[in-house]
Amino acid sequence: MKVVSFTANGKASYGVVGADGKVADVGAVLGATYPDLVAVLKAGALAKLGEAAAAAPKLGAVESLDLLPVVPNPGKIICIGVNYDEHRREMGREPPGHPTCFVRFPESQVAHGKPLLRPQESERFDYEGELAIIIGKEGFKVSEADAYSLIAGYSCYMDGSIRDWQNHTSQFTPGKNFPATGGFGPWMVSADEIPDPQNLTLETRLNGQSVQKSGTDLMTFNIRKIIKYVTTWVALKPGDVIATGTPGGVGAKRTPPLWMKDGDVAEVEISGVGLLRHPVKNA
Repeated sequence: MKVVSFTANGKASYGVVGADGKVADVGAVLGATYPDLVAVLKAGALAKLGEAAAAAPKLGAVESLDLLPVVPNPGKIICIGVNYDEHRREMGREPPGHPTCFVRFPESQVAHGKPLLRPQESERFDYEGELAIIIGKEGFKVSEADAYSLIAGYSCYMDGSIRDWQNHTSQFTPGKNFPATGGFGPWMVSADEIPDPQNLTLETRLNGQSVQKSGTDLMTFNIRKIIKYVTTWVALKPGDVIATGTPGGVGAKRTPPLWMKDGDVAEVEISGVGLLRHPVKNA
């Protein structure tokens, strides 16, 4: 099942993408009980979306909608840094003993099709394509064996990075949270459709040219280890998001550097998950 969040007639809603590519406005049916996708996940009601879709009003194709980030209001967005060995090496970092974690804020991300904004403060706007995990069940101190039980689904993520601001100190936060520098979408694919998230192919393209490509099996810390580590120090809750890291090939380490600029088109495509696309504009 593919679930999207969007705005229709001035009201935020959510829906299910049908086999014909059209979206059923499930929020029009269930919205009084579950006003958004986070509420659906908190209630453990994801299965009800498929049932409600049959009676829901039918809208156009996903591309015709005014999309929102898949989870418009996540409680937490936890990002895992330098989580592919190729990227770690190109960044000149030593092998880590533990996952590198930092946070994004919801207002730093935009939906599929919406522009990524290069801030006036920097020209060093870099791409980072990633697999995102959407949490569907609360968990604290979760074992690796139980880690997948927390996952509601998966999506594509663009962890756009303002490199000079990221490198002001050892903390990544400033370079990861300028407005509209991250992308999230186009939808959430429910976990039952992705039996092995460590067997996917992730590719980032800039203006149609492949700039990153890797299997998710090459993560330094796999998804089970990430969830175990994160839930050791914070409880994950329904609607939380984890971006699992980017492969090698980032623009900062190319010769000459390859920065995203006004007029570019950035894409993240993950097999079995979908294609996330953004035009790039100056803020």
